[in-house]
Amino acid sequence: MKNRNILISGAGIAGPALAYWLHKYGFHPTVVERAPRPRSGGHLVDIRGTAREVVAQMGIVARIRAATTGARGMAFVDGTGKRVAKMGTDAFGHSGGPVAELSIRRTDLARILYDTTHADVEYMFGEAITAVERGDDGVRVRFEHSEPKMFDLLIGADGVRSNVRQLVFGPDERYLRDLGSYVSLFTAATEMDHDGWRLMYTVPAGDGRPGRTAAIYPQLEPGTALTGFFLRSQPLPHDRADIEAQKRIVYGAFEKDGWEVPAMLDAIWDAPDFYFDRTLQVEMDTWSRDRTVLLGDAGYCASPMSGIGTSLALVGAYILAGELAAADGDHTRSYAAYEQKMRLFVDRAQEFARSAGDGGLMPDSHLQIRLRNQTIRMLRFLPKRLVRRGMEKVADTVELDEYRTPAHH
Repeated sequence: MKNRNILISGAGIAGPALAYWLHKYGFHPTVVERAPRPRSGGHLVDIRGTAREVVAQMGIVARIRAATTGARGMAFVDGTGKRVAKMGTDAFGHSGGPVAELSIRRTDLARILYDTTHADVEYMFGEAITAVERGDDGVRVRFEHSEPKMFDLLIGADGVRSNVRQLVFGPDERYLRDLGSYVSLFTAATEMDHDGWRLMYTVPAGDGRPGRTAAIYPQLEPGTALTGFFLRSQPLPHDRADIEAQKRIVYGAFEKDGWEVPAMLDAIWDAPDFYFDRTLQVEMDTWSRDRTVLLGDAGYCASPMSGIGTSLALVGAYILAGELAAADGDHTRSYAAYEQKMRLFVDRAQEFARSAGDGGLMPDSHLQIRLRNQTIRMLRFLPKRLVRRGMEKVADTVELDEYRTPAHH
């Protein structure tokens, strides 16, 4: 087999998942990650549709189930905390709706994938790629701290603002579609009795302020919750490395709101896992160039609010590794097959994210909130097959091929 030495940039979800399958097929993957250790923070992620088959074949379903938040559904509340509309997880099937059955903190899934792979895969934490020199027989990679090294192939699995994509494909502005809002999440102490429900408090636009939602998500640890803030906004100038500035943006947008928001905001200053980002899609005509290929959010982020990104990453990792094995390491054949098998799934997921918009979380008026709540109340009277068909249909787009482990491995 040729092209066995493969460098993967990114130790989030897509990178370690790909490393698992590459090692299984006899390749030698190395994962480079800028962070000094597996990252904490980020949001809740869902494993839907075909991605459930992928984690089942990896043998990690039991560990994922043990770490799921066990959310019973999503409920919208008014300023007094009264639940005015709710959607149980049972309404949408295991892969549909805003809360999938396998819903887990991104940091917990990343840890499970790292624990599953680190004995077989070399990880370079606290390191970053600074330059990529493409040649006919390999890729010469320069690092921030380590000596330059040749690899046969390079995989960018390093997120929406992919370093590999910038170095090989060009600047971000060519590929990022702005969806018009910000998302922020962090863990906070709470004594609130949410009884396993995700609680959402929505404020419509008015008084020169945009529509927005504050949310409390149950976690495994008692006395804590993941707090979420969703805000429609033009891009706000700030340094992406300045965490305090990002916290001030969130605080300023929500500080006058009611419900549990003041207590949620009090916890923002000491939050160790603070996450803040723009809602973006990544749109590309092709995910490969020469010996480099992109995986997950780096190549085809649907939206951090879409609920489908992790499934795209897991299925993409399975297919990319499988096609490399099937082509005996021939990157030209395998990259083309990977794109062909993933493209419809990606197109459907991105279209679904755009059509779903903000899910009624950033409304312009009280009327929009009333219509949203009324629609949710009607869901339980509709046939299950109608309610489930949206996200579940998207999540089941791909049928997995069975890739055989090479005989000489």
